[in-house]
Amino acid sequence: MSNFEKVSPPANGQRITIENGELKIPDNPIIPFIRGDGIGIDIWPATQIVLDAAVEKAYGGKRKIAWMKTYCGDEAVEHYGEGVYLPEDTLNAIREYIIAIKGPLTTPVGGGHRSLNVSLRQILDLYACVRPVRYFKGVPSPAIHPERMDIIIFRENTEDVYSGVEWQQGTEEVKKVIDFINNVMGKNVRLDSGIGIKPISITGSKQLVRKAIKYAIAEGRKSVTFMHKGNIMKYTEGAFKDWGFEVATQEFRDYIITEAELWDETRAEDGVTPITKPGAFAQLRNGKPAGDPGERIIVKDRIADSMFQQIQTRADEYDVVCTPNLNGDFISDAAAAQVGGLGMAPGANIGDYIGLFEATHGTAPKYAGQDKVNPGSLMLSGVMMLNYMEWREAGKMIEDAIEATIAKKTVTYDLHRQMEGATKVSCSGYANEIIKNMQ
Repeated sequence: MSNFEKVSPPANGQRITIENGELKIPDNPIIPFIRGDGIGIDIWPATQIVLDAAVEKAYGGKRKIAWMKTYCGDEAVEHYGEGVYLPEDTLNAIREYIIAIKGPLTTPVGGGHRSLNVSLRQILDLYACVRPVRYFKGVPSPAIHPERMDIIIFRENTEDVYSGVEWQQGTEEVKKVIDFINNVMGKNVRLDSGIGIKPISITGSKQLVRKAIKYAIAEGRKSVTFMHKGNIMKYTEGAFKDWGFEVATQEFRDYIITEAELWDETRAEDGVTPITKPGAFAQLRNGKPAGDPGERIIVKDRIADSMFQQIQTRADEYDVVCTPNLNGDFISDAAAAQVGGLGMAPGANIGDYIGLFEATHGTAPKYAGQDKVNPGSLMLSGVMMLNYMEWREAGKMIEDAIEATIAKKTVTYDLHRQMEGATKVSCSGYANEIIKNMQ
């Protein structure tokens, strides 16, 4: 066990372990949590009571999460001292207990971390940002058919322009970089430029694609789409797409068919079609190959700008979307806007084993402490966490209860102002209504 400086594991919990490459979840797992800054003070307590109620109801008291409070952001400074926004205690707790959940965090001004969220992802090698986007019936939406949106975005989390390799315009460092680019590499960059580097690696690309395809197989999803701008950035985003197809065809040949193969005349005559039924590939967990080639997952690619159009006009043609970091940042927010906004959008940062589940929106400090905002994003991130633990019954209970609560038009202010005849409740009141609606 690790030694912690200023946090203590709960005495009534047990560690999650890894055995033979699989997570072993005890009935009373220790789960570190970070409350978060700003509205974290409101949405975390609301989320915690909903998660606890669902686990209690789903398993009749036989299972219970042992919560471990850890610190990050402004709350860490209060607990550890000036300038300590990301304590080693917090990193060590997440490493040791494997699964954790967090509220939104403020990026510190003036140094230390470019972004606490990015720092957590990079330090812990949480290379996959996973964001499901689906519609809950009754949620106001600008889209005509929001119900057609049901995608899982796998966004690369550790490189691309988020790697932090850049030089400010006018500095001696940037002059050296520009001189090298212009005079050694024979390119033509304006002398008054700032420079940023966009690294995209085989390692980062393939491990993300591998995780996305494994997810698609295990969950019986119909397709995996590589979203990229490879027509312009051929050696970064174009390479991401190429490496993605290598993983698909070399490592998952029994489970996939590429879009090009699907529409090839010869293969079409053989009757190869995409999978049409959910759960067709749950058998992967038992190490069994897919039998019928007509049930294979379609692997395809789309140019990034086209993809933004496609999710508005043909959202139901996409399922798992796999993309480099910057594209993933854009597409996840754009997709969420079609189903009610970031307040309904959960997220997770996942590595080989560690899963850090998080609200996808900001800290909204002007609303902090008002018990006002929608806790849906963090609650649904908690659902993702429960599913990751294979406590799916509790996760389904929360999703169904959220949908039932929205159907009854009992909602927080953000949805209330868009819904005729709705009843407005507080953040904590919304949590209590969800618990009442748990079946």
